[in-house]
Amino acid sequence: MLGMPSFLKTGQIGDGREAACAAHVENAVPPGDIDAALAAIDRFARDQAMLVNIGDEKGELLDAAVHRAKPAIVLELGTYCGYSALRIARAAPAARVYSVEFSPANAEVARRIWTHAGVADRITCVVGTIGDGGRTLDALSRDHGFGDGAVDLLFIDHDKNAYLSDLRSIIARGWLHPGSIVVADNVRVPGAPGYRRFLREQEGRSWRTVEHKTHVEYQSLLPDLVLESEYLGG
Repeated sequence: MLGMPSFLKTGQIGDGREAACAAHVENAVPPGDIDAALAAIDRFARDQAMLVNIGDEKGELLDAAVHRAKPAIVLELGTYCGYSALRIARAAPAARVYSVEFSPANAEVARRIWTHAGVADRITCVVGTIGDGGRTLDALSRDHGFGDGAVDLLFIDHDKNAYLSDLRSIIARGWLHPGSIVVADNVRVPGAPGYRRFLREQEGRSWRTVEHKTHVEYQSLLPDLVLESEYLGG
């Protein structure tokens, strides 16, 4: 909590823990071992310094959604240290993963971890935000081939206030197709009430949503929600 003002401004807690996590992975894990890299990040977050990635408990929900989606193209909003993109790359080894992150420092940490884990050729970090007036969306289209129905899986784990507006921007671009799966973390804590309300209002019309009851990352007391939504079109 003490680090939240810095996190909201810079994307990092402010005490160097993100770079320290990358160094821990590089020093503790053999190159090319995705499983060991993920386990090392989890150990670091539990034993050394809390990290605001999806974590191991909720990560299993993400893994299951990836297996259901069988994606060729994944779009992630919120890279942080690269943990969730690493999980996605492990669960879908044939997929291309594109992760949008507003913090260049976080992008550098994530790239270090992906490189060490041997998946840097399958994950691309795009520095920007969906809400920047279209510049990042245009870059994804121009530089990475995003177009009609391109996105099989969308994972949302960034600014909670932007969940709904960013989802709407992606829908407006036509990048989802019937059967695309959208997974959103932290819908209860810190919370994304507008996003949750929108999906409830659209249930059975444009969306079909399952609300997974779980816990805030790396502890078992504070409840959280992960929403998994299938796009029906329209």
